[in-house]
Amino acid sequence: MVSFSVLKTLVLQLTICSTVFSGTGNDLDGVGLDHGSSEDVLKEQLEDRVKNKRDVKFIDPNLHPEQYPYYFNNHQVEAQLCKLNSSCPYKDALDTGRCWGYENGCSDKASMPGYPVCTKHHQAWARTIEKQEDEFFRIADFGYVKEMLSTMTAYCVPQTEGDSLLECTQYLRHCRVRNLYMDFSNLDSKNSRNRFRQDIFSAGQLGGHCQLQQEALLAESAHRSELQSWYGEMNAYVSLDFRIPSSEHCDIVINKPTYLIKLDAGINMYHHFCDFVNMYISQHINSTFSTDVYIVMWDTTAYGYYDLFELVWQVFTEYPLIRLKTWDGKKVCMREGVFTLLPRMQRGFFYNMPIVPDCSKSGLMRAFSQHVIHRLGIKQQGPLQNKIRVTLLARNTKHRNIVNENQLVKAMKKKKELEVKVVDYSSRNMPFLEQLKITHNTDIFIGMHGAGLTHLLFQPDWAVIFEVYNCEDPRCYKDLASLRGIKYITWTRVSKLEKHNETNHPSLGVPHAKFTDYAFDVKEFMRILKTGIDHVKNHPKYLEAQQQQPRDEL
Repeated sequence: MVSFSVLKTLVLQLTICSTVFSGTGNDLDGVGLDHGSSEDVLKEQLEDRVKNKRDVKFIDPNLHPEQYPYYFNNHQVEAQLCKLNSSCPYKDALDTGRCWGYENGCSDKASMPGYPVCTKHHQAWARTIEKQEDEFFRIADFGYVKEMLSTMTAYCVPQTEGDSLLECTQYLRHCRVRNLYMDFSNLDSKNSRNRFRQDIFSAGQLGGHCQLQQEALLAESAHRSELQSWYGEMNAYVSLDFRIPSSEHCDIVINKPTYLIKLDAGINMYHHFCDFVNMYISQHINSTFSTDVYIVMWDTTAYGYYDLFELVWQVFTEYPLIRLKTWDGKKVCMREGVFTLLPRMQRGFFYNMPIVPDCSKSGLMRAFSQHVIHRLGIKQQGPLQNKIRVTLLARNTKHRNIVNENQLVKAMKKKKELEVKVVDYSSRNMPFLEQLKITHNTDIFIGMHGAGLTHLLFQPDWAVIFEVYNCEDPRCYKDLASLRGIKYITWTRVSKLEKHNETNHPSLGVPHAKFTDYAFDVKEFMRILKTGIDHVKNHPKYLEAQQQQPRDEL
């Protein structure tokens, strides 16, 4: 039993701390309370507990089971609530000392979800292989979050309680706001043809009641571009002479914490998951994983947005996405908001990302995979006792089809140790949730170069991705597999494949590997597949998971 002196200390701490959506480590979203009143309500709960010896309420933040120790270490209020609540099921996750890798004082690699592994030293990247692993961690793991947090700068500073705040990372790639004023009188989305106009705010139409460091703000223009920085919007930010929210100046007041996001192509899995990954990283920067938030799609047109993967938004919000056009002509005041990391940033995460060669296993990317799979309720049904689960992705598109697909499938089905499935993941044939269920229960995923291989992010840890042919784009899915930490194999003997229906590139006007169909030598295909089978069968996590599966009685 926790003493009442501890409870009183916690109440005192809450009296001093401010409610944050801005990621100082005291976020209260995890207890399921509304922003603005969460601190007061929690304080009342604790005072009531002290006075009347009642149980404190703990609301589950709904995380993957492996992630609670890291969450509690970074959310001490929620950790105390769990400790004080008699029915909190996560007592074993308390006081473990585990950390994601970006928190102050988190330097012990053994305390992190994992640390990158490099199999070969490249002198051009680092002096030692250990330093090379550190570099991979910095640019492709939770070190990326740490670096973002280290550059966070306040550009409009509150002077009194209730004032506004604007703080951003370097080049304004990610910004956090409090009590923000936005006048969308110039939006005119119906007549706009540019999804990411950067001229919608005139003087006095974006700002807050705070002390503006304008010179410093305007100096962050180096990465100004539609999908690389919020500079095109934030350079219009001014210091206002009225407080926000104000009934006189606000047509709409948004009280719920809100993420503002610019999206890449919703019909392409590779590009759209760059949006989702950067949304997840933005949550880490803000130290909150609550779904009781709004997400605003920053699109300055009235066009529709065809999203084949809209199911995934359920991972991040309980509410439908808000289109910016909803606020056309309105003056909007927002209590708390985040302008998220963008999908095509220079040296960003996932897209335009420099990958340290021969290094793999990003704990951040694995955590993203776990987060999505868990919140969508997808279960791992394997591994099977005597079968390796193989899924072949059939394309049925204009280009990059496997001409002799039936021969390859027939050869695989002759192997008794394989359970072979051929799937068509087009949206008209299979809902995305069903696709993910199959992918997550696939030991070896096979397909031609194409966005569908992004499914590799959701394979189990012991899995293999077999890109049958990379079509002369060798890094794309190899790098993605390195991030996820699974085995990548592909075709290397060009003499053992045949080109069919070779077509000119629409822009270059010459034959191109991505605009061609292929036939593959069956024996060579099976030889490569054998390396994948061996990898799965000998992977420690596969063997461990196999031991945990129930066995048939003799």
